Amino acid sequence: MAYGNYGGRGDSGRDRPKEYFKTVCSDCGKECEVPFKPTEGRPVYCRECFDKHRPAGRGPRF
Repeated sequence: MAYGNYGGRGDSGRDRPKEYFKTVCSDCGKECEVPFKPTEGRPVYCRECFDKHRPAGRGPRF
């Protein structure tokens, strides 16, 4: 029995380093890095501002 290769799908991508993109927070204007490529026309927030814009009822991010 092989462990760690669930369903034979191979690499899950967890071993690859995550790519970050430099951008500017749409709220405070501070330069920050995000783990996704920002899309023109959609706001991007730094960590502090993202927490302020989190919908009510959602717990804190860990």
